[in-house]
Order: sequence, then structure tokens, then C-alpha cells
Amino acid sequence: MTGIDGCLAEAMTIPGARGASLVDWTSGLSLAAAGTGPGIDHETAAVEAAELARTAVEGRAFTRGGAGEDIVEELILTARGGYHLIRFVETGFDSSVLLYLWLDRAEANLAVALFRLKDLTTRLVLA
Repeated sequence: MTGIDGCLAEAMTIPGARGASLVDWTSGLSLAAAGTGPGIDHETAAVEAAELARTAVEGRAFTRGGAGEDIVEELILTARGGYHLIRFVETGFDSSVLLYLWLDRAEANLAVALFRLKDLTTRLVLA
């Protein structure tokens, strides 16, 4: 089990990591951050990541409705210079937290980053 500070520190060891933050995606509030923001501060990046997350979760285009409804687990946004990864944190109750990771595209391995991000969110303990 990993706490918030340990989670962010470990996220920053992912090859190519430039910045990471835990975000309340219902409000856009950055709960904690490490590294640098992608050309902007962490607070602005948190608001924009939250907006993207809300669009994916609340929209019907990305999930099937009804019993056994699909749940959005992660979002991947690729840009020429980087990857922006958003992974929703499962906490056992109605969670509104996500882990946002910004990676330098030239140094990152997307598959490795996704695997490590999933592992981090399953071990994260929010206290």
C-alpha cells in the first residue's frame, strides 16, 4: 500500500515522467503534485484533466449503458511532444480522484507507463 506522497514519488520514476498530480475530478482541485506542469501550473492542468475526465465519464459515447455498464478506467491523450495519462483511482466507494501523469514522448514508453500507472492506483491508499 502506498500513500499520496509515495505514489507521486513513484510516478515520477516512470521513464519520461515530467509531472504527476492527484486530482479531484469533480471539482478540478489538485490534491497533491510532483514535478512540473505541462507548460502551465499544476492547478490549471488539474482543472483541464478534470474537465476531460468528466466529459469521458458523463458522456454516453464511451460507455455502454444498462446492467454491467462499462466504467472508464483511464484516458490517454497523445501530443507531438508528450503523453497525458489519466487513471481513475478505485477506492471502494464513489471515488472522485484521478492520477494524472505527464510524460515526455521522446523518453517515455507508453505501455510501461500505463502498466505502472495501473499498479500505482491499485496500491494507493487515500487517508
